[in-house]
Order: sequence, then C-alpha cells, then structure tokens
Amino acid sequence: MSFTGSCACGAVTATISAEAPVAVRQCWCRQCQQVAGGGAANNAIFPTDSVAITGELATHAYTAASGNILTHSYCPKCGTPVMAQTSARPHFRTMRLGFLNVGHGLAPNAAIWTSDAPPWAAIDPALEQFEGQPPAPPPPPAS
Repeated sequence: MSFTGSCACGAVTATISAEAPVAVRQCWCRQCQQVAGGGAANNAIFPTDSVAITGELATHAYTAASGNILTHSYCPKCGTPVMAQTSARPHFRTMRLGFLNVGHGLAPNAAIWTSDAPPWAAIDPALEQFEGQPPAPPPPPAS
C-alpha cells in the first residue's frame, strides 16, 4: 500500500511509498496543541526515503521539550500542516494525518506527551500512553 496527501489548496502534495508507517501517534505536547489549534496532533511516522513531496513548503523550527530541534513544515499558501522532522531522527518524517488523503485507514495507537494535555482532553484509554517522549521507533529496514 502507498499513501498520498494534499494540502487544502492543492499546492503541496505527497506520495509515500512505504507499506505502512512505523508508528501512528497522537501528540499532546504544547507545541503540537498550538499547531493543531488546541487538540492533539495526529501523526504517522514514515521513513524519510519513502516520502516524496511536491510543491513549496514553509517551515518553522524550535527546540522541543525533548531537547531536540523540531521542524514543522506547512503549505505557505493555505497553512495546512504537512509534516514534522526531529533532529534526533532525520531518517523519519512525521506526516500529519489531516494532510493524508481520505481513505488512508490510519489511526493513532499511542498518545504521547499526555502530561501536557489540557484537563478537558479526551484520551482514548485503549491507546498506549506516555507522559513525555516515547521510545524511538525502530529504524527503517535497510534497502
């Protein structure tokens, strides 16, 4: 299976050749809440070499609570969040589920940075939960 994505205006698109993501997570860190407009950011992590982006991206980088540099990428025309990348794992791209085209079939299986979630957050108790930074996903298999 491959995945595709598009921003709201269509200026940025992606094709992801990976069979499946290495992880699908819901992030409640404060920075992700800001990017997501108040709730959690929902993300699928793919090997970098499986992600092909077309169109212009704008970025914003900062030091995250983990101590790593986190770079958010988004469409400069419509503002749709596209992906993030951490300096700790350049071999992965964290794609926003809302950027992926409908029908991707992905859902978070873990909630991370739950200690930053607001008191009203409804976190599915069936999800594996981490109060802070979870263990890194395994590296992608060698090609």
